[in-house]
Amino acid sequence: MSPLILRLDISGTPITWIPWEDAVCLYSRDMIAWTAGESVFTFHGGISRRTGAPSLVTINSIIAVKRSDRHGYQRRGIPPLNNRELFLRDGSLCMYCGDEFHDSQLTRDHVIPLSRGGRDCWSNVVAACKSCNARKGSRLPEQAGVSLLAIPYVPNWAEFLALSNRRILVDQMEFLKSQFKQKGRLLSFQ
Repeated sequence: MSPLILRLDISGTPITWIPWEDAVCLYSRDMIAWTAGESVFTFHGGISRRTGAPSLVTINSIIAVKRSDRHGYQRRGIPPLNNRELFLRDGSLCMYCGDEFHDSQLTRDHVIPLSRGGRDCWSNVVAACKSCNARKGSRLPEQAGVSLLAIPYVPNWAEFLALSNRRILVDQMEFLKSQFKQKGRLLSFQ
């Protein structure tokens, strides 16, 4: 299974992960502005009827595209919130007791409960074990006698892309890390 290719806009902003087949199409349409990364992949195509030579396409693991295609990738705002990336953001730790848990034992806890006007957004949710979440209930942390181990934050797109791909190549990860907002955040990458 081939790794995903990191697609950037022409300015170097991470946009999305694309399969190698899409990258080959971008190369063949001469839409690559520049490339980065040390990982290079060569894919074999068919045989030319005219010359009898096999076709080869070599692509980099990180590609910047000259212009947007018909899918209309634009600068993105806030990444979508889902439990998988939330639990990865919080390092699979309960943000109340500090213990590490498997995803199936974690829940999404709203720091300010929905019933009290809290929102379902990155800056108001943390990973919590089922026990701590039940103990906190629909109260504020201080009312429940618990405190947060880390402040919830909104990941930028580079952080979100790093959280959303489990098979990141070293050069891709180094590129994404250079785009992170600040050092010392609780991001877990294995």
